[in-house]
Amino acid sequence: MRLAEKIAGEIVMSERPGATLRKWREEFGISQQELARYLGISPSVISDYEAGRRRSPGAATIRRIINALIEMDRARGGSVIKRYEIAGDSGAIIDIREMPEGVGVPRFIDIINGHVVNSVPYERKKIYGYTAVDSIKAIVEFSSTDYHRLYGWSSQRAIIFGSVKYGRSPMIAIRAHPLTPAVVVYAKPERVDPLAVKLADLENVVLVVSDIPVERMVEVLRDL
Repeated sequence: MRLAEKIAGEIVMSERPGATLRKWREEFGISQQELARYLGISPSVISDYEAGRRRSPGAATIRRIINALIEMDRARGGSVIKRYEIAGDSGAIIDIREMPEGVGVPRFIDIINGHVVNSVPYERKKIYGYTAVDSIKAIVEFSSTDYHRLYGWSSQRAIIFGSVKYGRSPMIAIRAHPLTPAVVVYAKPERVDPLAVKLADLENVVLVVSDIPVERMVEVLRDL
């Protein structure tokens, strides 16, 4: 489930995992006592994790806690799950994935049969996810605050734009957003506007063009 991935990512990447865990428990409206009872542990264990008095829980414990929050919400009618599913639902987003480990940008470019059209160094860069989006639908559907949907739980990702004509609008949108992806890909553009190249350089974004249709690109990337 995408929500579980989001929560896990936030906890793992947080400088204060306990505080992030507490944020999500409260978001679900579940008390420490309720969560502890469901997990069969003492409430003091949850309290110590959240306050940072106990060493940050490992991956297995984080998974148990997240699954418990989701299962408890589902038993109550799934109001939190539904809210986040609605917030993340968009016909503009073709696919969004987080990768289990970083993939080098040179390898990624090779996989999608792409070539770099700007001058940003990329040999040592890695990405940890990708988002494929229909650029025309995004322009029509997204408000100015909706572009955060493209970033999953890591901005170190590739954002792949389909239905691109010249590529000016996607890079303007990228520049306007406080988060910046590592890589932007244009799938089968007619040509690339020089302004898009200039903006990519200014934002330190690797701009890649590929002749592979975005749907085919997604099929290949899902095997990573």
